[in-house]
Formats: sequence, C-alpha cells, structure tokens
Amino acid sequence: MAELTVAVVSAERGIWSGTAASVVAKTPEGDIGILPGHEPVLALLQDSPVRVTTADGSVIVVAAHGGFLSVAKDEVNIIAEVAEMAADIDIDRAKMALARAQAAGEEPDEQSALKRAETRLSAASMAGINR
Repeated sequence: MAELTVAVVSAERGIWSGTAASVVAKTPEGDIGILPGHEPVLALLQDSPVRVTTADGSVIVVAAHGGFLSVAKDEVNIIAEVAEMAADIDIDRAKMALARAQAAGEEPDEQSALKRAETRLSAASMAGINR
C-alpha cells in the first residue's frame, strides 16, 4: 500500500515526521485531505489542528498556527510558524489564555491570541485530551 512521507516542523523545531496514510489540514479555501498519489500542492495553513493518520492507523494531532503545506511525490511538508503536538498542550493554560483573549476584546493582537487558544483547545479535544 502506498504511503506518504510527512514532516511537521515549526520555525523553532521539528514536531513530528514519519509515514502516513493521510493528512488533513485547513487552508483559506477549506479543509484539504491528502492521500498517496495526491497532485502537487502548495497552500497556506490556517490556525487549526492538523490530523495525520499514520501508516499503522494511529492519529497524530498537531496544533498549527499559520505557515504552509506542500505536497509533491507523496511527500507532505507542513511548515508552521508555531506548532505543538496536541499531547503536549496544557489544557488549563490554554483555557486561561482563551478567557484572557475573550476579555481583552477586538484588538488585532488579542484576536490572534484568541485564535491560537481556540486552535490549541480544538487540537487537544480532537486528540481526546481532557486533562
């Protein structure tokens, strides 16, 4: 069975790499699903969870904040401005950040903080983390 070679990196470090059956990410045009044999793509990433279903069927969830995704010859590269594994997210801290951002109002910096907190909580939820 064909597989994807996937690398998820942030500006600071490598987050995850390995073989996968599929990748789902969010672009400005909507969700994109990548399977082996996908046509070449270069797309911007929205702040959202990225879901990687590995070759053995397990699911890896990464909270990705901006960046881009490229696909070529069954290689998927996700280069995020900031990214973290869902399993590493501190739920209580993310909830506090969400509450602070909601209370701060409509300032552009606060809207970015709000989106980051929402993405982190969504990724943790998608990964089944309820600490």
